[in-house]
Amino acid sequence: MHPYKPFRVVKNDAADDWVSNLDFTALQEYGSGHAPINVLVLYGSLRERSFSRLLAFEFARILDKLGADVRVFDPTGLPMKDGVSENHPKVQELRELSKWSHAHLWVSPEQHGNITAVFKNQIDWIPLTLGSVRPTQGRTLAIAQVCGGSQSFNAVNTLRILGRWMRMFTIANQSSVPKAWTEFDADDRMKPSDYRQRVVDVAEELFKFTILLRPQMEFLTDRHSEREEKLKNGRLLSQAEKIQ
Repeated sequence: MHPYKPFRVVKNDAADDWVSNLDFTALQEYGSGHAPINVLVLYGSLRERSFSRLLAFEFARILDKLGADVRVFDPTGLPMKDGVSENHPKVQELRELSKWSHAHLWVSPEQHGNITAVFKNQIDWIPLTLGSVRPTQGRTLAIAQVCGGSQSFNAVNTLRILGRWMRMFTIANQSSVPKAWTEFDADDRMKPSDYRQRVVDVAEELFKFTILLRPQMEFLTDRHSEREEKLKNGRLLSQAEKIQ
């Protein structure tokens, strides 16, 4: 099993894989005329049966079927954000995946009315700058949440704020799955519902916007302030250099 593609392993080898039955013929043909897109998927729980992970895997399967190269980051072992763990292997792994990506898909549980610490910790370890590299700027982003009770949008609203702060293009569509424990079957697959239909819509929209925006990323993220900085210093400065 590929370490970043656990979603390809289907519990009990379920023959009736609903994702395989989705008709993406036209979109797949359109996507085949472009270079494959790289999608990083993040989820926000360490529970053995994590519904944010189960939902993230469903998103990953759909994007995989569409032709994207999808990689899911496992937050297990990622240290809490501090000032001494920059070189921790999990921190470096996460940052390299973000630099590799063209798009992100974020799924967080809602806990106490907001995103979880597990999810926020991942975002905190992805800085706006790595030297002169912007590991999230210009990427497209899709957001989703799972709820233990009735449907809420607190977590996705926070994710949308984080996406703007990370200089990402967050698509308009989003997914919120209420009573998530009732929406997955014994094989950890999403049951048929309008919520599942929305998941497909969000994945499809992320794929489309990433294909359209990726060739224009350099143009769209070309900033006056950064041009001035390059003119003055010959390059972009790191955050550490700016505060010296």
